[in-house]
Amino acid sequence: MLSNKMEKLIMIKKKQIIENCLIVFVFLAFSFHLKAQKDTLRSNWMVGKWGIMVHWIAPGPAPAKGPWIKDLNTAVNNFNLNRFLSQVKESGADYLVFTIGQNTGYYTSPNATLDSLVGYGHCSKRDLVLEIAEGIHHQRKRFIAYLPGEIMESKSLHKGFGWNAENQNTFQYRYTDFIRCYSLKFGKLLDGWWFDGCYNLWAAYYIPRDWKLWTSAARAGNTDAVVAYNDGSFYVGSLLPIAPYPYQDYLSGECWKFWQNKIVVGHEEPTFTTLPSSRFVKGTQCQFHVMLPIDCNKDWMHDTPGKMPPPSYTDNELFPAVLNVLKVGGTVTLNVGIYQEGYISSQTLDQLKRLNKYIKNALYK
Repeated sequence: MLSNKMEKLIMIKKKQIIENCLIVFVFLAFSFHLKAQKDTLRSNWMVGKWGIMVHWIAPGPAPAKGPWIKDLNTAVNNFNLNRFLSQVKESGADYLVFTIGQNTGYYTSPNATLDSLVGYGHCSKRDLVLEIAEGIHHQRKRFIAYLPGEIMESKSLHKGFGWNAENQNTFQYRYTDFIRCYSLKFGKLLDGWWFDGCYNLWAAYYIPRDWKLWTSAARAGNTDAVVAYNDGSFYVGSLLPIAPYPYQDYLSGECWKFWQNKIVVGHEEPTFTTLPSSRFVKGTQCQFHVMLPIDCNKDWMHDTPGKMPPPSYTDNELFPAVLNVLKVGGTVTLNVGIYQEGYISSQTLDQLKRLNKYIKNALYK
């Protein structure tokens, strides 16, 4: 028979083993929970990817040749879809961000909700956005749509949308119906949204933006669509997303410029720069993302008829900065100028092709 002392020692040992097993079990369960969360994040496809954005705002930016067409349907019908899609493919970009409309009161895709609110004539008859989304998906790339989160400059839309700077409750319900209409139409072709102009102006009137309402409208046609709300981001010195997770999947990332292979915070001469240390914005589950213009004299849109200015960055200034973000899992969007005819400049396209080769050699060699 075992002595009482020995029995007690065995019991203590068994208890310690059980406690240790419980600790390991809890740790593993928590680890699997975190892994499961990361595995299901909508932004997973964005990790280490780069894309291009164009500001083709209806009835279009300045043309390469000839007169600037002001008629909406004529301009949209003249958009050279095949040439544009071919250029996107050649660039090597992983995704495209394309504008549905902003500030002009015109849109490049029909929307029944808009027609019911403000009348006909604000949407093109040709569904250019849908055609582009279909073309991008045919290339096995992703498509993100661009809309503003406000209509302050679009006076012709104010009455129908119930725009009221001191009380935007009516506006946001009508506008999210407008967004929902697009989301349902595009469905799985719409991989995400980038909403501009989501500045915190409404806070002055104590009417907060209903992030749940906006995001549910944006994901109505595709529950996996990633969403970003732009408050100026790096350009205004903001390093965090304006909306909480899960309403904002990736940082809007608007940026003035790259400098010394880093991201400039603010829009004055560089006094503060930053780089991500992982795929996430620090302390969040929001995908790190930066977006900046790389031609048109570092502006967002070609606004003078004729040949576009050359790329604003040399390869040595641009490529290492992009790589610094991608190599830790961040995402980079490069805004490039586009002509009203529907194509980007050959100089910019050549630089994008060189960038793609540089990234592949650096990350996948």
